[in-house]
Amino acid sequence: MAKALGNVEEEDRRDMRMMGSLLLLAILAFDLVLNVSANAEGDALYAWKTKLVDPNNVLQSWNASLVNPCTWFHVTCNSDNSVVRIDLGDANLSGPLVPQLGQLSNLQYLEVYSNNISGTIPKEIGNLTKLVSLDLFFNRLSGPIPDTLGNLQRLRFLRLNNNSLSGNIPMSLTAIASLQVLDLSSNNLTGDIPINGSFAFFTPMSFRNNPGLKPQKFPPPPPRFQIAPTPSAGGPSSA
Repeated sequence: MAKALGNVEEEDRRDMRMMGSLLLLAILAFDLVLNVSANAEGDALYAWKTKLVDPNNVLQSWNASLVNPCTWFHVTCNSDNSVVRIDLGDANLSGPLVPQLGQLSNLQYLEVYSNNISGTIPKEIGNLTKLVSLDLFFNRLSGPIPDTLGNLQRLRFLRLNNNSLSGNIPMSLTAIASLQVLDLSSNNLTGDIPINGSFAFFTPMSFRNNPGLKPQKFPPPPPRFQIAPTPSAGGPSSA
């Protein structure tokens, strides 16, 4: 009897050790996933840093040996160690935006206003489907507004004013129902100003100082159907 009980206890201890090993493996695997994700985002941001001129050393903490960007200044992460915010407004940075920014899949705020950022807006920015605010105003950006920005269906703030952007306003932007603030003023945009979708609510202030833009006129309302007055009782009647 004692021998049987001993065997049961030994099996229980073996099962507990196995469960503990499985739990440890699960924790290690989860930690590995988080680290791989953080490393990929760190690599993307560091690739951007290498293309920028930073006279004030605001990116000094963006160290390639610290691949987790959650420890870097001007970067905010969520509880899963994923980048959700980049704050580099008025930082005296020069250089381009890079396609690797499209790898920051949980990014909600990209604030890079009032710098000397040049080149085009990468179409990969359209991959940032959780983006709430895209502020690139007061830079030296050129080229077209990517049609892929229409993928940003959570976007509430889009400010691209005071650049040198050219070409038409993409119709895809009118499908962003969440858009509350739009400023495309002081660029070199051309063509018709869209008036459908979310753009129906924006005033000419959103598009001013674009000499090549043509405001569209809303179609005239249909003529009202005129109903002849009913002759009053006792009044003259037609012969």
